[in-house]
Amino acid sequence: MVPQRVSLVTMGAMNLPELRLFYQKLGWSETANSSDQYSVFETTGVLLSLYPIQELEKDTGMIFSASDGLKGTLLAINVDQAEDVDDTIEKIRAVGGNVIKEPYDATWGGRIAYFLDPENNCWEVTWNPTAVFDEKGAMITF
Repeated sequence: MVPQRVSLVTMGAMNLPELRLFYQKLGWSETANSSDQYSVFETTGVLLSLYPIQELEKDTGMIFSASDGLKGTLLAINVDQAEDVDDTIEKIRAVGGNVIKEPYDATWGGRIAYFLDPENNCWEVTWNPTAVFDEKGAMITF
């Protein structure tokens, strides 16, 4: 059986120092493993790693999409209260995040907004009234 878990999300960084600084400005803590060549941020339940895209291409043998286009990945930050979506988006905007869709009330009853980091990684900030979190803040179900 394959373990049912996501442990690490790696984003290929075109400009690692700039992308790393963005997440540092969000106030996110890095692990002791971070260096100038590789950065790992602690999040609830999953680690977020930033790795130079050229190195990722070497490791995987794959060529990734053009640097000016959107990537086909959506990452999510689930928050505790509806108003936290607005507060979180304002903090992200203040450190240079590109808000591509302002907070709005979703038809399914939640609140949601979208932003891009400096390398066009797409993020969702969302409040889901049915989400359940464990004692560490990791989402169990939504």
